[in-house]
Amino acid sequence: MTTVFIISAPSGSGKSTLVSRILASDPGLRFSVSYTTRAPRGHEKPGESYIYITRDEFESRLANHEFLEHAEVFGNYYGTNREILRQAQSEGKDLILDIDVQGARQLKERLPEAVSIFILPPSRDILEQRLRSRSEDAEEVIQRRLRDAAGEIRNYQQYDYVLVNHRVDDSTLTLQSIVRAERVRRIRMEEHIEPILRSFDPRPASLF
Repeated sequence: MTTVFIISAPSGSGKSTLVSRILASDPGLRFSVSYTTRAPRGHEKPGESYIYITRDEFESRLANHEFLEHAEVFGNYYGTNREILRQAQSEGKDLILDIDVQGARQLKERLPEAVSIFILPPSRDILEQRLRSRSEDAEEVIQRRLRDAAGEIRNYQQYDYVLVNHRVDDSTLTLQSIVRAERVRRIRMEEHIEPILRSFDPRPASLF
């Protein structure tokens, strides 16, 4: 059984670092590479960070119902293709999605059993510091991200888990613990439990 892990966070909260760490430490996880219409940034690699397509192609795929979820953020589309879930299921792996609050809400409606995790920065000041240290965005973009973060953070109650990212090492351990705990929930263990229960069934009495 494949468990879908939804991870959301305001930009600059350290989400990408945490996701990279847990993927590197757990071969039973597969990362869902989202489709987007925005251009690559910095050291992003097509097919690894995102699958980059045109707006027309995205809208065509959207009309064909190819996405489990999608959102428009800062004028660009982002979406999760249905095929990535089928691939994870065929490989017997769990799936991690790095998506925003809009996409997470859609996905939970379609897959209520998905496990959602919201990553919080310790404070606004630390979030601003992290955004500036990346040296990727203009001042107006940083201010917009901070305003958007205030709105995103208010949605934390929609998530199953909330993780405050004070220190990346501690947060990585917490994220790993969440994944391990979800893997031993009863719904995940049914296929293992059933044979044990059958072993306790009374055997038919001998005819002789």
